[in-house]
Amino acid sequence: MANEQRVRDILVNAGFEPVEDRGIIVKFAPANLSAAIANFFSMEFYVLQMCRDELVLVPFSKLSGTLEKSVTLEIPYAAIRSVEVSEEMLNDRITITTGTDVIAFTAQQKELSGWRTSSVLSWYMDGLKISSWHAENMDGTLKALRALGQPA
Repeated sequence: MANEQRVRDILVNAGFEPVEDRGIIVKFAPANLSAAIANFFSMEFYVLQMCRDELVLVPFSKLSGTLEKSVTLEIPYAAIRSVEVSEEMLNDRITITTGTDVIAFTAQQKELSGWRTSSVLSWYMDGLKISSWHAENMDGTLKALRALGQPA
């Protein structure tokens, strides 16, 4: 489990400036049905965090479910040509196109995240209530991602 402050600390220590409430839990999107089946059983999760000048991916440990103190991927906003967000069964698919690559992620939809891995990885106590920062951040993060690569 990771709280948002832990994500922030890792990124600040790595020299990034994370934007508050703009991080969600993602997986790399599968390319086909076989990959989707294998991906279903995979525990490779990441925090996709919006920072001041870039998107950053911070991995979760596959064994412990805690955040690793590293950055897997950094995509400068200036390199992003477009971002598409679409519904794909129980997930949202985020497709980022740069000048050289197309990178796709899936994020568990907030409505069901309480029953899924994203909630387990992002839960926190809010008084007597259990909450999930992944679910709380989904709408704002997806809206901000859609705006990337759009003409100003």
